[in-house]
Amino acid sequence: MLLLRWIPAISIMGLIFFFSSLPSESIPYYGEFDYVIKKGSHALGYGLLGLSYYYALPRSLSWKYRWLLALIMALLFSLSDEYHQSFVQGRSSSLGDVAIDGFGAMVALFLGAGYSSNSRSRSKR
Repeated sequence: MLLLRWIPAISIMGLIFFFSSLPSESIPYYGEFDYVIKKGSHALGYGLLGLSYYYALPRSLSWKYRWLLALIMALLFSLSDEYHQSFVQGRSSSLGDVAIDGFGAMVALFLGAGYSSNSRSRSKR
């Protein structure tokens, strides 16, 4: 059963890998919103990845440890993905993207952990 919890994380990792494998000429240009859409997609994708890691990690770990571990895992995947992207035609790697990815994961984890702790406290009443 624990392995099933990893399906969302593995799926999101596969999607991120697919999109970062696209050569630059395959990526659409969104005009004046291009930067916001692309960087927002980074933050959203890694936010979902961070939450899926948090969900997949064993409940026997404290929520704080799972939170931190999920963030570290998202950052490590971001670093590896940027490295991979440096080999794709017309693409480059960027530590700025890693920072945006980490920010997205952190915000999602703050919101997710806050929601999770609120729902736990409500269920104890």
